[in-house]
Amino acid sequence: MFSIDFKPRFFSTLKSYNKETFAADAMAGLIVGIVALPLAIAFAIASNPAEGVPPISPERGIITAIVAGLLISVFGGSKVQIGGPTGAFIPIICGIIGTYGFDGLCIATFMAGIFLILLGVCRLGSIIKFIPYPIVIGFTSGIAVTIFTTQVKELLGLSYQGGADDFIGKWSLYFQNLNTIDVWSAMIGILSIVIIVFTPKFSKKIPGSLVAIIVMTIAGVLLKEYAGVTSIGTIGDRFGDIKAEIPSTVNFSAVTFDTIKGLLSPAFTIAILGAIESLLSAAVADGAISDHHNSNTELIGQGLANLASPLFGGIPATGAIARTMTNINNGGRSPIAGVIHAIVLLIIFICLMPIAKYIPMACLAGVLVVVSYNMSGWRSFLAQTKNPKSDVAVLLVTFFLTVIFDLTIAIEVGIVLACLLFMRRIASASDVKVISDEIDPNNESDMKHVQNDEHLIIPEGVEVYEINGPFFFGAGNKFEELMGSLGDRPKVRVIRMRRVPFVDSTGIHNLTNLCEMSQKEGIKVVLSGVNPQVHKSLEKSGFYNLLGQDNICDNINAAMEKANQILAESK
Repeated sequence: MFSIDFKPRFFSTLKSYNKETFAADAMAGLIVGIVALPLAIAFAIASNPAEGVPPISPERGIITAIVAGLLISVFGGSKVQIGGPTGAFIPIICGIIGTYGFDGLCIATFMAGIFLILLGVCRLGSIIKFIPYPIVIGFTSGIAVTIFTTQVKELLGLSYQGGADDFIGKWSLYFQNLNTIDVWSAMIGILSIVIIVFTPKFSKKIPGSLVAIIVMTIAGVLLKEYAGVTSIGTIGDRFGDIKAEIPSTVNFSAVTFDTIKGLLSPAFTIAILGAIESLLSAAVADGAISDHHNSNTELIGQGLANLASPLFGGIPATGAIARTMTNINNGGRSPIAGVIHAIVLLIIFICLMPIAKYIPMACLAGVLVVVSYNMSGWRSFLAQTKNPKSDVAVLLVTFFLTVIFDLTIAIEVGIVLACLLFMRRIASASDVKVISDEIDPNNESDMKHVQNDEHLIIPEGVEVYEINGPFFFGAGNKFEELMGSLGDRPKVRVIRMRRVPFVDSTGIHNLTNLCEMSQKEGIKVVLSGVNPQVHKSLEKSGFYNLLGQDNICDNINAAMEKANQILAESK
């Protein structure tokens, strides 16, 4: 009977909740909420595509952190996961908005929420974890390079008309316009990076990004008021007044089938990216608190968050590793900390949002440069280049496709390439060999030892074949090639399958062809050592109707007795 694996940790945690845990969660939630504030604003602003497209306002990032963060904590499968907008979504959001506008992004986010829920309902949470590590490193490093690339203009205060959506086009414009660098903006950006990097040396709890924003915002205001410096661009210059209200949302009634069809691929990319990042974050958190998250419940919780976020004008969200670890390091041990983090952001949104217009754009660019560096995982990237060539190929292909083209193509091609390499490895692990003359009982697991450990002699007129490994299309083709290379025609063919863990439809097809061909040539086929799973597959396919139940043997001794019986009957 099918059942949904949906057991939110929030409700089970409440059964044993106490004041001491709440005190720790409250402090952790407060700190994480403060840490999340500058990141939510920065991720929203960084998700804006090239000029000429209506930009995403910064309050959408905070709305996402509030709504999605709350739902991920309440309905997720991890005790300490903190959700919200993350840098990983920046490239895909830019691409969707550039083609379909913000309404298209809302629709894609909603669709991604449905995909995530379906993944969880179908219990595919554990399968997501098996996406090859080179792919994860490849597109994560590629995203980091992409984020850095999008921030160079604001970091240096470059001034030019027009823009470019692609990596090469952006860097071409940067080099062509290096003479337009604004010294004051560049100083704000570089000093922001310095503050973020060195703040942890003085305080582990105060987020460097928040310190940088406060200090650089004050500096920018003072420079403008008392030094007459007007070249430092701010959020207010870009977006106008920032209001503490829910932004406009999409009219879902106007959605067409063509729009949905066009957004299927981007929505699937958002879902896969969100699933990978959230489950990776949850797995890292498990190691830190000695817990075990429910991956299917986590995916359903992530799906609910992405269903709700666009309804409030938000953007895609997922579990955030940095904020989750901040939660853990500050004492958070239950989903209540994530709920408090969302409440803290809501209070800040209502009370302090209008002040955000004074934040320098170069400062936010500095925040994102640090984010991209931390995300790059360059040490892991270099370590992966020492692995087998096939893994390095997957890594580099995924990385360069992410950087030069887009994340959707990178993930699709990367996963297909990894699957092909996996099948190749499985095929190489499977082999088919011919056993001639005799079988040594000391080296066989499915053979009854004969008296004095005498070797089992293979009589004339009998051929014994051994299949090792999964019998799928790769091994099946090997088997057909081996059969075709043998010139002699025996009276009995014994096929040992004791080391075949599973068989697919192609393997069954190959066995069927072998039996039919053998019957035409007057050759009997006997199977030996078929395990229960393979036995069930062969029986269900109707293969045994062709072979005959008498020709299915438990071990090689029984198979050889059957072969000798067939030889005797044929005389």
